[in-house]
Amino acid sequence: MNHHTDALWDTAHAFMPYPKVPVPHAHTGPLAGLSFGVKDLYHVQGYPTSGGQPFMLALSGIQERTAPVVQSLLNAGARFVGKTITDELAFSMSGQNAHFGSPINGADPLRISGGSSSGSASAVSNRMCDFALGSDTGGSVRAPANHCGLVGIRPSHGRISLEDTLALSPSLDTCGWFTRDVPTFARVADVLLGEDAQALPDSVRLLVPNDIWGLAAPAAVKALKPVRGQIEECLGKARTLNVVLDDFDSMFWHFRAIQGREAWDVDGAFIRRFAPVLGPGVAERFQWASELSDATVASAQEFRQRWRAHIGRILGTDGVLLMPTMPDVAPLISASEADLDAYRNRATRMLCGAGLAGLPQLSLPLAQRQGAPLGISLVGPVGSDRSLVRLAERIHSALG
Repeated sequence: MNHHTDALWDTAHAFMPYPKVPVPHAHTGPLAGLSFGVKDLYHVQGYPTSGGQPFMLALSGIQERTAPVVQSLLNAGARFVGKTITDELAFSMSGQNAHFGSPINGADPLRISGGSSSGSASAVSNRMCDFALGSDTGGSVRAPANHCGLVGIRPSHGRISLEDTLALSPSLDTCGWFTRDVPTFARVADVLLGEDAQALPDSVRLLVPNDIWGLAAPAAVKALKPVRGQIEECLGKARTLNVVLDDFDSMFWHFRAIQGREAWDVDGAFIRRFAPVLGPGVAERFQWASELSDATVASAQEFRQRWRAHIGRILGTDGVLLMPTMPDVAPLISASEADLDAYRNRATRMLCGAGLAGLPQLSLPLAQRQGAPLGISLVGPVGSDRSLVRLAERIHSALG
């Protein structure tokens, strides 16, 4: 890959066009023979870290350290092939960066890749590497996994180190990754997750949250129905229930308040000092975040505690939610900013539950609609990440 990356860059626009610097890796290990990309939020020695923002890139300098999560992959034998484009300051879900371009969705080039881990999902779906690191705060791995037909995870909050990584909203940020298939995903999971402190039992309680399914487009629900049936055959008959606390609108606004306040705490001083030009959607979200009242944020924090207790009771130690990853297939690139924003808001209602409770969510690319991929997700109790990957392995062998 090293000798002809430039030609590849032009095909998918997945990578930042940084000068190549050798990044040493072990030649043996559980990930030997696999190549990987790294979202441009993680420090890699010899490279800058832009966060998808030109001023941030100018201020970055060349990093002297490599983020521990990246180092663990190198130590396991994986080969680094480049830093991937991220949506600006990771505060978007569209995969369209006004400064560095829009990585191409390898599953359907007419549709957005999804963000903010757009370059990582693009690189893997276009077969430019075997796996890639992303990050997920409000859906930044789950959305692109759905859109690009990939396996992707938002791990339990705090499960994987985010040291030497640019933050967006520290109490919601997680490190996730993408692969094209379950066996490769499981290899990476062994390195990054290790074993669960409290693994799920062999026989799980499969739960179908009717109210969350109700947020999906009817055509998407229909497309997911056969695979939902196959997963029930594999893991056991599901029980249906409603999980929402208060209502989806209040969950959405509480999530946004926590994310917005923390994003402003992280990036507000930078934005005030340099007044960088921010891309469409991103500028408005930071403006909104800068005006949040302490009372709004306190009420959101209180809601989060209640929600954690509520969903914790529902899941117990053996419950797994089976739900759509996103409301529908990826929007078309030609969609208006207003349409993308409406889709993002619908998606956030579906995605925010795992984020607010710090739960692991694994998306599997098992359905299609209009020739575009559609993901279905397993959500487990905090700390059940590796067990969810095992369930995915069981589903994978059952469905062939």
